[in-house]
Amino acid sequence: MDFIFMLTRQDRTIEDAEDVVDSVCELGVRHIGFKDIGVPRETLQKVVGRLRAHGATCYLEVVSTTSDAVAASLETGAALGVDRILGGTDLAAAEQALGRLDGYFPFPGRPSGHPTRLGGTPEQIERDARAARARGCGGVDLLAYRATEADPLELVRAARRGVDGGRLIVAGSVHSAQQIHALAAAGADAFTIGSAVFDGTFSPTKGSLRGQILDILEACDRAPAMAG
Repeated sequence: MDFIFMLTRQDRTIEDAEDVVDSVCELGVRHIGFKDIGVPRETLQKVVGRLRAHGATCYLEVVSTTSDAVAASLETGAALGVDRILGGTDLAAAEQALGRLDGYFPFPGRPSGHPTRLGGTPEQIERDARAARARGCGGVDLLAYRATEADPLELVRAARRGVDGGRLIVAGSVHSAQQIHALAAAGADAFTIGSAVFDGTFSPTKGSLRGQILDILEACDRAPAMAG
């Protein structure tokens, strides 16, 4: 179970993202991402450079809502040379911007708003995940705990069926060890956490970023295998 640490708070990249990279990498985090909202591209370029120096896998999550803005975000990810791009739903636009889709993980279902909420039934999530994989995507980025009309874990199980060998990443509103363990049992390969670290809500009795990160990594180590 991989922990993708997002340098974000309230769906925006934090202004001092570059300064945080060293400390979290020293704790053993190797999957780190950000969003293209909150700081200028020059800052993101510095963040990517710092991540490269640590040998970390670099992620950009798209949270734009209009087609033009999504296309711009995809182009930003391509220009920055990130390893994986998460989010968005327009596979044709992604293919045009990226060429190959093996490093692209779109949202299944009907994401909307900011912070993003997720509409869609388990059946739709499974169909979208299958369609993404058929198009060549590496998997999907599921906003399970942002769901508005279905049980989050039912959506995870549906997406797991749909990705069929691809990677299933769960993003948004993960803030407890219990959720991490439930996601692992339902079939998720990775999850993102940002705000819960910076707000101190993952481990409310601990005040430091270090304490939050170490507790998340411990939850990953203790995560069960997928049920069934």
